[in-house]
Amino acid sequence: MTDPYRITEAPATAPEKPGGLLRPLLWLVLIVTAAANMVLSAALDDPWLSSAFGLVAVLCAVALIVHHRRNRVPGSGAAGS
Repeated sequence: MTDPYRITEAPATAPEKPGGLLRPLLWLVLIVTAAANMVLSAALDDPWLSSAFGLVAVLCAVALIVHHRRNRVPGSGAAGS
């Protein structure tokens, strides 16, 4: 049965979000490594170990920013950007 008030057809399946599992995984790694960096910086006298966790946290933050910028919806941001 057709709907006379429907202008377009409804999609048969929901559109897939790009990187559906990647973003939550990056957030989890970011939180865990940032916490490990803080704890190891305060507890240990080894700056190399805490710096390694800090580097991984920074890389996760950069990956989240890049993922967001590549997969954002055009026209939904602030004016002029």
